[in-house]
Amino acid sequence: MDQLFKKRNEELKQFSSWLNRHKIKEKKEIPENIFKQCDHCHESIPYFSLIENDYVCPKCGHHMKISARQRIRDLMDEGTWKEYFEKDKTSNNENFPGYDEKLKKAWMSTGMNEAVICGVGKINQSRVVLCVMDSRFMMGSMGKVVGEKICKAVELAARKKLPLIISCTSGGARMQEGIDSLMQMAKISAALKRFSNQGGLYIALLTHPTTGGVSASFAMLGDIIIAEPQAMIGFAGKRVIQDTIKQELPEGFQTAEFLLEKGFIDMIVERHDLKNVISDLLKLHGGKL
Repeated sequence: MDQLFKKRNEELKQFSSWLNRHKIKEKKEIPENIFKQCDHCHESIPYFSLIENDYVCPKCGHHMKISARQRIRDLMDEGTWKEYFEKDKTSNNENFPGYDEKLKKAWMSTGMNEAVICGVGKINQSRVVLCVMDSRFMMGSMGKVVGEKICKAVELAARKKLPLIISCTSGGARMQEGIDSLMQMAKISAALKRFSNQGGLYIALLTHPTTGGVSASFAMLGDIIIAEPQAMIGFAGKRVIQDTIKQELPEGFQTAEFLLEKGFIDMIVERHDLKNVISDLLKLHGGKL
């Protein structure tokens, strides 16, 4: 027990020293608590280590969930980001019980109007349209406004003749919006088809988790599909599939590594390398196919 307290005291001293040494140029998300337990190896990691390591566990390499704004900071060149459609906001048109309370909680906890942020910026000087989903907003579920914002971003990329990147993380369709939610799958897919016909380049980035209607539509329609390591990617849950087909599923089913082996995605890229890899792809294609 004494050793444990000594170890914690040392980590606290390191954390204080790190705060004094580093002047953070950009706003970072530093939580009030100092340690976070890794979901994979269950080690307690000091937050300063996670921040320096892009929220990748330094012990086991597990890629933790990050917010949409953190993803934008990681990918975009400083000072180049401009958000579009930020005022688009969901309302409970169907009067679904409890939906207003859930929306209010999501607005207050995330500071976002919806589960996706769209805008234009530069990645190593290459200008792009970027959409980033955020799992903190009702598990990144896709409702009418999410679909509308992504469609408008696709059309913006077509008008400006810019490549499009969508960073996906989602639990699927938003059940509180019924058929309006499901229709977004076809709506976005149609917009992407028009974009493709014009020669636009669409890169899909799949992060943990990418499931449901998002994985069944625009997440898998990229000209290039990239995933982060060990990201869960699939449509229905493992238990539901097993109960339906009455068969045991293989180990690692629905992980990025399994999908890469089966040819569903093109590459797996560590978070540290994402910006440079995407930049190289943009330069290689010149923004068009």
